[in-house]
Amino acid sequence: MAENETLECITEHERILQEIESTDTACVGPTLRSIYDDQPNAHKRFMEKLDARIRNHDREIEKMCNFHHQGFVDAITELLKVRTDAENRDVIQTEEVICCRIQQRNMATTVEKLQLCLPGTTPDSVYTLCLCRYYAALKTMEQLETVYIPRVSQYRFCQIMAENLPRLREEIKEISMSDLKDFLESIRKHSDKVGETAMRQAQQHKTFNSAVAKQASMGNYTKPVYSLNGRTHTHNGLMMDNSGDEDEADEEILTAQDLVDFSPVYRCLHIYTVLGDRETFENYYRKQRKKQARLVLQPQANMHETVEGYRRYFNQIVGFFVVEDHILHATQGLVTRAFTDELWNMALSKIIAVLRTHSSYCNDPDLVLELKNLIVIFADTLQGYGFPVNRLFDLLFEVRDQYNETLLKKWALVFREIFEMDNYSPIPVETEEEYKLVVSRFPFHDAEIEKQDFPKKLPMSQSVPQIYTQVKEFIYASLKFSESLHRSSTEIDDMLRKSTNLLLTRTLSSCLQNLIRKPHIGLTELVQIIINTTHLEQACRYLEEFITNITNVSPETVHTTRLYGLSTFKDARHAAEGEIYTKLNQKIDEFIQLADYEWGMVESDGRASGYLMDLINFLRSTFQVFTHLPGKVAQTACMSACKHLSTSLMQMLLDTELKQISMGAIQQFNLDVIQCELFASSEPVPGFQGDTLQLAFIDLRQLLDLFMVWDWSTYLADYGQPTSKYLRVNPATALALLEKMKDTSKKNNIFSQFRKNDRDKQKLIETVVRQLRSLVNGMSS
Repeated sequence: MAENETLECITEHERILQEIESTDTACVGPTLRSIYDDQPNAHKRFMEKLDARIRNHDREIEKMCNFHHQGFVDAITELLKVRTDAENRDVIQTEEVICCRIQQRNMATTVEKLQLCLPGTTPDSVYTLCLCRYYAALKTMEQLETVYIPRVSQYRFCQIMAENLPRLREEIKEISMSDLKDFLESIRKHSDKVGETAMRQAQQHKTFNSAVAKQASMGNYTKPVYSLNGRTHTHNGLMMDNSGDEDEADEEILTAQDLVDFSPVYRCLHIYTVLGDRETFENYYRKQRKKQARLVLQPQANMHETVEGYRRYFNQIVGFFVVEDHILHATQGLVTRAFTDELWNMALSKIIAVLRTHSSYCNDPDLVLELKNLIVIFADTLQGYGFPVNRLFDLLFEVRDQYNETLLKKWALVFREIFEMDNYSPIPVETEEEYKLVVSRFPFHDAEIEKQDFPKKLPMSQSVPQIYTQVKEFIYASLKFSESLHRSSTEIDDMLRKSTNLLLTRTLSSCLQNLIRKPHIGLTELVQIIINTTHLEQACRYLEEFITNITNVSPETVHTTRLYGLSTFKDARHAAEGEIYTKLNQKIDEFIQLADYEWGMVESDGRASGYLMDLINFLRSTFQVFTHLPGKVAQTACMSACKHLSTSLMQMLLDTELKQISMGAIQQFNLDVIQCELFASSEPVPGFQGDTLQLAFIDLRQLLDLFMVWDWSTYLADYGQPTSKYLRVNPATALALLEKMKDTSKKNNIFSQFRKNDRDKQKLIETVVRQLRSLVNGMSS
């Protein structure tokens, strides 16, 4: 048993030794503990075993050392030699390392200083590349001055750089100012394009609103906003259909930025602001824009000749103020509302003065109307940008007066042409269609004429419906100017009535007066003119209704202007009547000039003179035409003609160039006066009462009766009595005629006959002459 236990113990110790030799030292503890936990004397045997194993290893090590001893000795010898060489080399390398470390330190110091200088040197080296980037350049220079240069201010190049920075800033200011000047020159050239776009959009907006007003009852819509200060899209309204891309009506509105590059202004403003010189820039900009405003407001000399001249003028002005409005809102304080208001007030005064002057040169109403439309769009456009335009609309009233003046001149030519083309004969109508055509153009109603069978004649001539139609055309033309003036119906009605009154009382009246005085207008034409004016006067109430239908303002409205056509046509008719009287008298004078009396004839021919019979026949045929005249025109004309004939015959007897008159001539003259009295009594014009017309010749009749009967005693006895038979015989007239009957040769002298027949009568004649002279002297005293 004991041997077996001893053998197991030895085997266990071998295993433990192998485990110790092959196991990590951290795990040896548990192995050794197992030895002490075993049999009581086991550790002693293990120690013996361990010593034996150590001696065994020592013998192996000694064998190994003996085997490698010579090599080790050689290695040691070589190592000693290397140490000697290494000591010498260490001295040399140490010096080199010291030098290298010094260089490294210097390089580090240099890099540090260069890093301080680099922010300052780099911007300066690339400055010319930064000139186009003004903001970056200024920012860099600010950093140089405040951050980088103070760090390296001890270096000379930094001092030079600091000294050059003000110059660099001035260069930037000059370059940016140059860009601004180019901008100002460019905007001067292109302001008309900006204005044209703005006015076109305002007109489109106005047209759109008109369409909306007409179709508002058809549904809801979204009102678009047209402006050069933003973009607009029209949605969900009359101009939009979302059913497809092709029907889409999204239209971009051109903005001021689309047409003008404002960046030079922004850059220059920013640069001067950064440099603390903003006030200088603001003053310069405003001064230059004021100069440009004066240039823009200067019109071309021939601007009034075409509408394009006015359009260019307005486009430039609108473009100028659109730009200023954009600058006002896009910049902070570069221009102020007070500045733009000052510019606008100055511009408005100049514009009004220019338009007053140039519109006065316009003779074409169509051009004046187009000018009015331009002014309205011009005013609406600028009003959309906040500029007050009331004075422009006030100016339109002056332009309206000018427009009316051009219309009046135009219609004066129209009226003159109508009068020249008229045949001054009643209008013949052959059929019902022709009658309806005339009545459709002129409001004619006459029950008697309507009852007549065709063909028939209407009393007025063809100029009457033409004149009436042209008056209506004038009203339409005058109405065109009142459109878009933002005036009430009452004001428009008042404008139309006033302009129509001017047409009637001035233009048409003047044309009628000139027509009446024309030499080629005879009595027949004058009679027709009187008839025409009568019908035109009656048609004035239809013109009143025509204006009422246009304006929907009742004529009964308070302060409504009435048409003065009645007075116009009455005046023309009175002028025509007066001209009839004048021409009748002239015609009578022409016949009387044909008289060829033999003032010394012994006895009369026994019949009236040929010239007088021709005159009476002329008067008779003329007065037959006068029966168509209205009122008492015919009676007045007949009475006037008879009075003038009587006066002319009396003047013929009393002519101072007529020195002698025989009793035979008196008898012949008496026969002519008898024919005149017969004509007056034949009632050439109806309407005279009793012998009213014959009284025109009463002066002649009493004078001739006095000489024919030789009733001087009665004349002298009854002179001055209201019942005198020769009441109308003036003593001076009787004396003048009696003096003409003296004959110095005494051959045909009536006094010589008296002397032959009765010497007492001669004394009577001498007595009559003395008494007549006494009466004449008494009248003169």
